[in-house]
Amino acid sequence: MDAMQYEISLPADYDMGIIRRRVETFGARTDDFDGLGVKAYLVQDLANGSVVNQYAPFYLWNDTAGMSRFLWGGEFFSGICRSFGRPSVRHWTGVDSLAGSEVDQPAVGATKNVWQLPPDVDPAGPVAEAMEALRRTAAMPGVHSSAIAVDPARWELVHFTLWSGEPGIVPGTRYQVLHLSTPGIKELFGQ
Repeated sequence: MDAMQYEISLPADYDMGIIRRRVETFGARTDDFDGLGVKAYLVQDLANGSVVNQYAPFYLWNDTAGMSRFLWGGEFFSGICRSFGRPSVRHWTGVDSLAGSEVDQPAVGATKNVWQLPPDVDPAGPVAEAMEALRRTAAMPGVHSSAIAVDPARWELVHFTLWSGEPGIVPGTRYQVLHLSTPGIKELFGQ
């Protein structure tokens, strides 16, 4: 598994309805994308209490070939580049992903918590702690699914969770899910 996200911050007066219509129109195009486990079409919206207007899709890939095809093999990422300029794409190597009790329900919210591993610590300890946190989170009510991944260049860990309702009390950035593509979700969770 690989995790990936790009964040497109938009002006405070940007009409977020444009993003919503874009996702309504094009979101289903990734519903059968080969190699993709999950794509969450995420937004933060000033009108809903966020501190920023942002389009920030988050991906969990079952294989890197699918991720490569998405980024430079066709129209998918090229469309983003044409509309918004080429965003920086964050990438993390997957550690583990778990289905929650609500995995069969629509996801409406998401949380992403990112933190740096201390520079003088063997990563095995913090990653093991993150895996415990992943298990606890996946067992929480309302969890669709949850994953952790590490960027070993920056020694940064990301914990991403999808929720079937309002996210639980967990640290991190909160998003609204506009659409969820799940072509490889069974493979992602070993089902």
